[in-house]
Amino acid sequence: MNLADKISALRIALVPVFVSLLVYSCSTPFLINIAVAVFILAVLSDFLDGLVARIRKEKSDIGQIIDPVADKLFLFASFFSLYLLRDSLPLAYKMPLGIVLAAAGRDVVVLSGLLTLYILKKDVNIAPSVWGKLTTFFQMLTVLMLFLNISWFIWVCRIAVIFTIISGIGYFIRGVKAGNDHTVSG
Repeated sequence: MNLADKISALRIALVPVFVSLLVYSCSTPFLINIAVAVFILAVLSDFLDGLVARIRKEKSDIGQIIDPVADKLFLFASFFSLYLLRDSLPLAYKMPLGIVLAAAGRDVVVLSGLLTLYILKKDVNIAPSVWGKLTTFFQMLTVLMLFLNISWFIWVCRIAVIFTIISGIGYFIRGVKAGNDHTVSG
């Protein structure tokens, strides 16, 4: 496992730490600051693993899977936890159900499509799209703005939902095209 992959694996390992800090910050409010720091560390690690992979030319098959999985796990854990704990956390704004459902729905569609293509033995290009990268950026920004009690949180949240839907449609179309491709790998 190369350095970029280890950074992505660290992001996965931070998920239970982050969720635990959120849960315990309901009764011990100063822990929310540590949760924010862990979230920022995860965001920075997302940027850093890609940078390290490019600089050190360490692009790997496992890295192409572990990086998006780490993003999805961390963001979904963030959305889901912040939604479930919305009435207990010392935050000015609340995580709306809409973004949780949009993010979860998109990821279920994408994973279902990937599984279907795998079963059909189709070649799958799992490279992220521009829309997918924008989605990840705005989803991370949504969580960060919620933590920092920034008033335009709800607008950034809405933009994140729009990009989530657009990228989901884009990945669905790519999956359908790949499924209709008549060449079979394997």
